[in-house]
Amino acid sequence: MENKIPEELTKKIPNAIFDLFEKFRKAGFEIYLVGGAVRDLLLDRPIHDADFTTNARPEKIQEILPDSFYDNIFGTVGIIIGQEKYEITTFRSEKGYRDKRRPDEVFWGTSLEEDLTRRDFTINAMALRFTKSKLELVDLFNGQEDLKNKIIRAVDDPKERFNEDALRMMRAIRFAAQLGFTIEPSTFSAIQKNAALLSYVSWERIQDELFKIFESDFPAEGMTLLLTAGLLEYILPEMTKAYGVTQAKHHTLDVWNHSLASLKNVPSKDPLVRLATFIHDVGKPPTARGEGAQRTFYNHEVVGGHLAEKIGKRLRLSKKDLEKLIILVRWHLFTVDERQTDSAIRRFIRNVGKENLEDMLALRTGDRLGGGARETSWRLEKFKKRLVEVQKQPFTVADLKINGFDVMTLFNLKPGPEVGKILNQIFEEVVEQKLENERENLLKRLEEIKTT
Repeated sequence: MENKIPEELTKKIPNAIFDLFEKFRKAGFEIYLVGGAVRDLLLDRPIHDADFTTNARPEKIQEILPDSFYDNIFGTVGIIIGQEKYEITTFRSEKGYRDKRRPDEVFWGTSLEEDLTRRDFTINAMALRFTKSKLELVDLFNGQEDLKNKIIRAVDDPKERFNEDALRMMRAIRFAAQLGFTIEPSTFSAIQKNAALLSYVSWERIQDELFKIFESDFPAEGMTLLLTAGLLEYILPEMTKAYGVTQAKHHTLDVWNHSLASLKNVPSKDPLVRLATFIHDVGKPPTARGEGAQRTFYNHEVVGGHLAEKIGKRLRLSKKDLEKLIILVRWHLFTVDERQTDSAIRRFIRNVGKENLEDMLALRTGDRLGGGARETSWRLEKFKKRLVEVQKQPFTVADLKINGFDVMTLFNLKPGPEVGKILNQIFEEVVEQKLENERENLLKRLEEIKTT
């Protein structure tokens, strides 16, 4: 099916894309804008990192685009224009997918139809061409209709598409979460029947898709789809155990649905914070004791911290992100009490880290709303103010406005334990608010200590 593109959408296509069309036309080759860029254009969304397909071989593409680069076996040539990266791939067909990730063999194709047939979903299998000063849509699999009806549907046989690349099962759910679409029944059924194929996919690729789901507008719905599709068992098996685990006291939802509600309500857009919010009660299923109103989850935050470490390592998180995930889960169960001492709040800040306080409070907001409570309370607001006030005090000896050199000069000491002892004495007095952390005051106090 071919359609003209409305003029208002044509105006939103970057000039760089029209320039590429014109260069290939003058060189005597076909070129088409394909994939997500076409989908996003039709949805009136911004186009980024557009992909093209052409009947020109890589060496010809590079002749047309001297500033391009080519270093792969899949016929893809890249070029940077302005702030955008464009990829141009020669028509191709593929054969054999023994590792369920990439083709065993890649062949140069001869037609656009052959190229589009190997793509994942109908909404990603459309192409745009520029002929006679007009843009035309090439839609061989009714992708435009599926866009209109908000449906994710595999191209031709979904089982074949998922056997070609098992990550496509997660991509179907990711697109549903990003766009607010539903997955067509036969496509979803094929995901359920082939969920085990996900074990062939690298954790780096799984993490990338998982985080895109968490970044989406519908992350909780994405997690539900992963569960019902049978994929979550291969990604976050610890969370599948939360389903049906009832809670007591103020909780009206089981652990699974509370986790979903918390994820839905967390104000942070950071995928790592959203992951932490989703798994913050992951320690509850293994620590559940008793039934009904007597049910308890003692030390679930400690167990949860250990499970968060296991999950983070599985997802191949960076060291920094892993540490943050563990902290957010381990310390999420913090006390908000107006009777807390400054020392208690300081310990909380040390445990969480100043850099993680905002994210921890975002998790708490999601947790509160997910548990049926109001977004905040007067105690929580007072706690936030005290976090600010307490941070004005020094946290370590290094935060003092004097240092070891000052002590050694005044006391005529060499480096050693005595210097540390004097600094610690000063530090304790500042912490106890007996002394202001101002250099003149601290030097004056050192004089007093010297004369006693």
